[in-house]
Amino acid sequence: MATAVGKKFPNLAVDAMNELGDTFKVNVLEEAQKNKKKVLLFWYPKDFTFVCPTELHAFQEALGEFEKRNTVVIGASCDTPEVHFAWLSTAKDNGGIEGITYPLLADSNRNLSEVLGILDIASETFNEETETYIKEGDNVTYRATYLIDEEGTVFHEGVNHMPVGRNVNEFLRLIDAYAHVQSHGEVCPANWEEGKEAMSPDAKGTAAYLAKN
Repeated sequence: MATAVGKKFPNLAVDAMNELGDTFKVNVLEEAQKNKKKVLLFWYPKDFTFVCPTELHAFQEALGEFEKRNTVVIGASCDTPEVHFAWLSTAKDNGGIEGITYPLLADSNRNLSEVLGILDIASETFNEETETYIKEGDNVTYRATYLIDEEGTVFHEGVNHMPVGRNVNEFLRLIDAYAHVQSHGEVCPANWEEGKEAMSPDAKGTAAYLAKN
């Protein structure tokens, strides 16, 4: 699987759903370029599952922080718009995602997720004991996350296996770091956070930073 980092995000329009029950098209590349905003796109395996709603609510709780950073949040899975709306209409205390206000891509034809290479593609293996083929994989996506800048270029890509949820604060940190690079031309060392010292992108800058730290 080739990385998307440093490349333009795929120019594809995908069905989407919001909390009002509206179905519309979203082109992530255009969301970035036309609106001059950063985009955080996070994929989760499936509606009405277990780790997934905790992540969707965590991104919702941090939505104001992303907005402060001129960043649009978009969720995505391979479910249909109708299934998204059913989940959006299900109360949080019943495992639902009622209250989520950002759009959810419904990549049910798997056009975008296949281009990105993030599908857990179903395959068949032959079981010699039963002499039958066993289907493996659900043809759903891993927990993939993309950060895209105002020009439509991917500056972060990360993929988690299904059981492992994401840390939303880390994406805020990555956005802060990239914004610092954009504004100041410096580079951000390990564990950098907003307000901490960055480095000049040369050998002297590295030496000076390491001498202090």
